[in-house]
Amino acid sequence: MTDDPYYLQGRIERRLAEDPATAELGVRVAVHGGAVFLTGQVASEERRRHVVAAATEEAGGLEVHDDLGITAADAPTGAEELR
Repeated sequence: MTDDPYYLQGRIERRLAEDPATAELGVRVAVHGGAVFLTGQVASEERRRHVVAAATEEAGGLEVHDDLGITAADAPTGAEELR
């Protein structure tokens, strides 16, 4: 699928925001050089897989580069000291 990069970027961003499996607003999408680049943070490895899969479906055959990080959401290991 040949799309204007700005329209493709918008379509992928909308899919990531509206799809209940992803519901991501913090993922940045860039389309250039015939590829899609995903950057930002997601909550879990499962969420990362959903984001990459959704972007790949929308990308129309373009290569999707996953540069997503996973936000550590572990419970605190000690008390926080306030001064």
